[in-house]
Amino acid sequence: MSGVAEFLDPTSVRRHANAINLRPTKTLGQNFVVDANTVRRIVSLADVGPEDEVLEVGPGLGSLTLGLLASAAGVTAVEIDPVLAAQLPLTVAEHQPDRAGRLRVVTDDALRVESLPGPAPTRLVANLPYNVAVPVLLHMLERFASWRAGLVMVQLEVADRLVATPGSRTYGVPSAKLAWYAEAHKAGTVPPSVFWPVPNVESGLVAIQRREPPATSASREQVFAVIDAAFAQRRKMLRSALARIVGSSAAASAAIEAAGIDPTVRGEALDIAAFAAIAEQLPNVTPNR
Repeated sequence: MSGVAEFLDPTSVRRHANAINLRPTKTLGQNFVVDANTVRRIVSLADVGPEDEVLEVGPGLGSLTLGLLASAAGVTAVEIDPVLAAQLPLTVAEHQPDRAGRLRVVTDDALRVESLPGPAPTRLVANLPYNVAVPVLLHMLERFASWRAGLVMVQLEVADRLVATPGSRTYGVPSAKLAWYAEAHKAGTVPPSVFWPVPNVESGLVAIQRREPPATSASREQVFAVIDAAFAQRRKMLRSALARIVGSSAAASAAIEAAGIDPTVRGEALDIAAFAAIAEQLPNVTPNR
């Protein structure tokens, strides 16, 4: 590799950024990892192996992409910024020329991607932009069912919400919806100092393992509509919170009781199976669009 390092460091990150006149923006949540050891740690925690086809969202300048390519069979990277998307193959060709053929780049908004080139992904590993981390993760879970495990780096506060359990202060819509698809736990934290620009928040690593959704006759959309309504006003009793989508508090109480649940509890006390049970009693409820 003609003396070129396999991974990016602070100097090479800035060199690649300068080559494309990149000025990181908060709008796109652009904070790039500049520490190779952090990249190695993420790849190790994600348990990426030589048989894995990895789906990466928001590769940016390619720090994590290079780490994934060093361990995986291939990487499909989804990048919304066309300048970064065009630069990524060039960066890989410079730092890991023997692995350049393993990279596939999709230039698109991760929230709108409906198909991917190449083999179906087996893992998701991503440094998700802080401002859209939850919707992007849920979209990737919904749309690409082939990946069974993953690791995402998100703002620490978001990590806490994703892994929260019923009854905890941070349990809410993200935790309940993620639980439909998978089990999740916090795999560690990442300090601001490993990023450029340096963010003013710490990051968290969330490990994800898919599982089957609860056994229910309700659709995912119906269950999610109940979750959204239950947490729209957190301090309301469930019968009051669901009255808006059912028509009245009395009708909501009847449906909740039919599901075997106390209508005076609050949404934050319920697990995903309980939300599914309630949704079965509300077959006409549809999500807001």
